[in-house]
Amino acid sequence: MKSGKTTIPSALPVACTLLALAILFGASPGSAQSTTWQTYRCGDGSEFIVGFFGYDKRAHMQVDGKAVTLEKRVALTGSRYSGGGVTLRVTKSGTTFKIGKRPVTTCQLT
Repeated sequence: MKSGKTTIPSALPVACTLLALAILFGASPGSAQSTTWQTYRCGDGSEFIVGFFGYDKRAHMQVDGKAVTLEKRVALTGSRYSGGGVTLRVTKSGTTFKIGKRPVTTCQLT
């Protein structure tokens, strides 16, 4: 067998593995339907987009031009997510956001 050529039998296990991983990690049409994207505007002028996926307890955020994945943390009320120097709290009374050393700010859905 010449180097650089892929035969169908050797590519089949790779394709099956990729398919299994896609199914395992939720890359199916059903999981796309349980995706929620929310856009927020905050009191300090910052804006961000956060995505919640039905198969994942984390929050996936786009803020200051960077993608940040926030782990779900224990909260007495509502939900709290943090990671990468970012904290997002969502409660019945409102949403707050903190990034780095900036003060906590309240945010509204847009």
